[in-house]
Amino acid sequence: MSDLTEIKAAARKAAFARRKEAFDRNIPGAAGHLSEVLAGYRGVPLSGFMPIRTEIDPLPAMAEAAAHGLVAVPFIQGRDMPLKFSRWQPDGPMREGPFGAAVPEVDDYFEPEILIVPLVAFDAQGGRLGYGGGFYDRTLELLRTKRPTLAIGFAFEAQQAENLPLEETDQPLDMLVTESRVLQF
Repeated sequence: MSDLTEIKAAARKAAFARRKEAFDRNIPGAAGHLSEVLAGYRGVPLSGFMPIRTEIDPLPAMAEAAAHGLVAVPFIQGRDMPLKFSRWQPDGPMREGPFGAAVPEVDDYFEPEILIVPLVAFDAQGGRLGYGGGFYDRTLELLRTKRPTLAIGFAFEAQQAENLPLEETDQPLDMLVTESRVLQF
């Protein structure tokens, strides 16, 4: 294992512990600021995510956005591939997808212009540490070659870290939303 791999593994371990602590507090209205941000982009096609394990829950904000335009959730096509995005509806039929995240029962793919991005840790400069598969980095890089694509990280405040071990291939966030604030980069 390389030094960077070990450093990233340690950063993830610490961030997972902080995220679990925040998740266990069951913070009411955690998606409130995300709803406010998305209200400024009514009708713009976007992708959220189906929360797994101890991730913060974007579903209330996604449901509000779905009343005004297309909302998708990511679908993992395979290792080293970008994500695809399938249309999501609140209370729509879902099936189990790769890595335990639910996906719509019927595939209805489109390319979003806004991605609400899950993460393990973030920094004050828009850096993001994910799970290590590179799915969002590949996807953002691809989408950004086609048109401006807004990447909004959504996380608990407790997931902020200093000095994240980032690489050249890591795509930056444009904005970060937590249960208590909005950061723009």
